[in-house]
Amino acid sequence: MTTTLTPVRRRVHPAWVVAGVAFVALLGAAGFRAAPGVLMVPLQDEFGWSRGTLSLAVGVNLVLFGLTAPFAAALMDRFGIRRVTTCALLLIAVGSGLTVFVQASWQLVLLWGVLVGLGTGSMALVFAATVAQRWFVRRRGLVTGILTAGSATGQLVFLPVVAAVAEHSGWRVASLIIAAAALAVVPLVVLALRDHPSDLGVTAYGAEEPARREHGDHPGTAHALEPDQIPVVAQPGAARLALTALRDASRTRTFWALMAGFAICGATTNGLIGTHFVPAAHDHGMGATTAAGLLAVVGVFDIVGTIGSGWLTDRYDPRLLLGFYYLFRGVGLALLPMLLSDAVQPSVVAFVVIYGLDWVATVPPTVALCRELFGASGTVVFGWVFASHQIGAAVASVAAGVTRDRTGTYTAAWLGAALLCVVAAVISVRVRRGALATV
Repeated sequence: MTTTLTPVRRRVHPAWVVAGVAFVALLGAAGFRAAPGVLMVPLQDEFGWSRGTLSLAVGVNLVLFGLTAPFAAALMDRFGIRRVTTCALLLIAVGSGLTVFVQASWQLVLLWGVLVGLGTGSMALVFAATVAQRWFVRRRGLVTGILTAGSATGQLVFLPVVAAVAEHSGWRVASLIIAAAALAVVPLVVLALRDHPSDLGVTAYGAEEPARREHGDHPGTAHALEPDQIPVVAQPGAARLALTALRDASRTRTFWALMAGFAICGATTNGLIGTHFVPAAHDHGMGATTAAGLLAVVGVFDIVGTIGSGWLTDRYDPRLLLGFYYLFRGVGLALLPMLLSDAVQPSVVAFVVIYGLDWVATVPPTVALCRELFGASGTVVFGWVFASHQIGAAVASVAAGVTRDRTGTYTAAWLGAALLCVVAAVISVRVRRGALATV
């Protein structure tokens, strides 16, 4: 017997409610992403741990974030969006909340690195795209863009707050605020987030008929997103398909070129600036709250830059765009040692604005190349390319911390990253389009 869903007329379609809850969940999950750079100096002052040791915890977090992301869709297929999101928020809350009891550096690695890394990874880019895919036919690209901006917005909201609280009330209070923010979203997710429109007896927003669901909770074949959107990997057997795509793509030189370029992208954003900008500014006498405010400006212009990059990707060769982005980023990093001081100067404001515009501008052209070169599996391939982004970030996070411990400054880290950007620019412009060359 076949049951036909009759669309229900509502003033506000439930899809928008689900999207709103998803946005709030991303805001709550983003709280911790702002924490390591702000809390690093207070932890070092209290426990005497080196920057390298503290950076190791951040590095583990970034690695797990990246490696969990390709399989996040498989988890959502198997257990549902609501359950996975709830568990992810609980892991973030537990990892951040228990930090107040740490007495040894390995405990920090376990909490910041493993627990929070798994939690944030389970709510990675595919969370936003999966919600948009299942609940929207019309406005899917718009919703995906809004949700993926939730993470950047979350860091923007939390970063100055965490810095101010840590400076005036101590790092433990700041950690508890982050845990509370993640925990506060859980009831909303449990009550309002649903896995499929059919759970509420409605169709997806803009759909003329219900989407066909196969094998219980699986959502069916994923629809490709526009080149300027983060792709989704949400279909039956997603874990198996992810591994198959990795096996096939790894036989081509193009895949490794994209991996290398995006690893450098991660190293020069989340790994270096995201983790060490505030401690580096502190070394020059700048207050943590002031430095955090500057980093928050990066988050504002990050949104503008990403939208602009998507527009450019539709009109110009994505390889040339990547080459320009990386080269421009390298120039900024090379100048940074001369820009930092104990006060906010116009030059450092110009740096954070320009760096913000370039922060994840590399994503749209990289996604476009993956889709063009790898066809139907391009979105899955991007998942693995994104994993290299986080691995590069992890390596840079630890390397910059060790460099600071051994030399007393971050200058070598900034200059080394600038050279890596030149390498990424050269690799990007030489990526072959059309037929793929095997290794």
